[in-house]
Amino acid sequence: MDTTDFIENINIVPKDWSEDNSIIKVIGVGGGGCNAVSYMFRQNISGCSFIVCNTDAQALKKSPVPFKVQLGAGLGAGCDPIKGRNAAIEAQDEIARKVLDNNTQMLFITAGMGGGTGTGAAPVIAEMAKKRNILTVAIVTLPFKNEGNESLSKAIDGIHELEKSVDSLLIINNEKLYQYYGDLLVQDAFPKADEILATAVRGIIEIIQKPGYINVDFADVKTMMKNSGMALMGCGTGTGEHRIEDAISQALESPLLNDFDLKSAKNVLINITIGKNEKGLSMKGLDEINNKIKEYTGNANNFKRGIIFDEDPEIGDRINITAIATGFKMSQLSNITDVSLGNLIVIDNTYDGKRVIKDEMELSEATARKVGPTNASNIRKFDFSKREKPVLLVSPQQNISVLEEESARARAIRKMSESADTQDSH
Repeated sequence: MDTTDFIENINIVPKDWSEDNSIIKVIGVGGGGCNAVSYMFRQNISGCSFIVCNTDAQALKKSPVPFKVQLGAGLGAGCDPIKGRNAAIEAQDEIARKVLDNNTQMLFITAGMGGGTGTGAAPVIAEMAKKRNILTVAIVTLPFKNEGNESLSKAIDGIHELEKSVDSLLIINNEKLYQYYGDLLVQDAFPKADEILATAVRGIIEIIQKPGYINVDFADVKTMMKNSGMALMGCGTGTGEHRIEDAISQALESPLLNDFDLKSAKNVLINITIGKNEKGLSMKGLDEINNKIKEYTGNANNFKRGIIFDEDPEIGDRINITAIATGFKMSQLSNITDVSLGNLIVIDNTYDGKRVIKDEMELSEATARKVGPTNASNIRKFDFSKREKPVLLVSPQQNISVLEEESARARAIRKMSESADTQDSH
């Protein structure tokens, strides 16, 4: 091994790592989550501890993050969420000892939804944190449309599982990133998801950790995010003559916001970071910020504003604005709930469950499309269009006349009787 390889593969561990008592932990789960946390680690985000957790031992080895938790035998999950879930369950004691039972009061879980490890293991870790009353925020990505319906199906199921245990859920739509950064080269575009995940984590941590003139502390963030459902976040920066307009428009028109109407938020937290110098912010400027923010957010039930003075001389006239809005329902997320060609519920004999077909297709194609198994209870989470009635499709071999003529109870009794007759004949 030459010197370059040695340096690239060495992990520099802080001397007091084993005694680290940070109340905020950030854990990356699976390939996407680990990539994001590795990016954050390289950005030197302070005020928290980083952990990477994966079923792929080779991927773990490549991460610069010194604190690692291997799930399973280290051979990966093969895009199977069940394998990811089982591997996390087997490693619960290690996860608890290294991550959760070490003065942890807030946990960020980052993961890419749609694969095996992140989709399957992240909900297990969230459930463990919930049992310990740890404030848990999951920041996850949805797959690109061109990754196929199977990935989106797994992602939706994984997100519904996460919903059961996390206090707050931020969903980053990769398709939205494509719209914003479609002209970038591939090697420049893919890191944007990691950058946005890091921005979200950094923004919340700085609100908690940095003292301010109008202070927002951990208790405020906990009030905002505890049992708050889906959250949205935006960050913006501005300099020069139009710095206020630029910072607000960036923050409140961010890809993180998924085109939501912020007026429907229950809680809104705005944090403003400015320089403590002659180029700082006047009272008139502060009033301008308040008025412009109200144009976006309306009158939320709970509105909290914080101001932090950054004493770094390099900040100059720069103004940073971080906006967090909570209290949304996942059914409002257009990428999941929009059905462009009617509302199709497919009942297929292959799977014991229901599935919402997501993308455009002819009705004749729908019976042949298999998006993957899902829990039937998840169907309740989707909002259907009021303009179009749902369409019931069945597999070709299903006798629809039986469905029309028999009640569900009568059909169940008939099937039980048929099953008993079959057993008697043997």
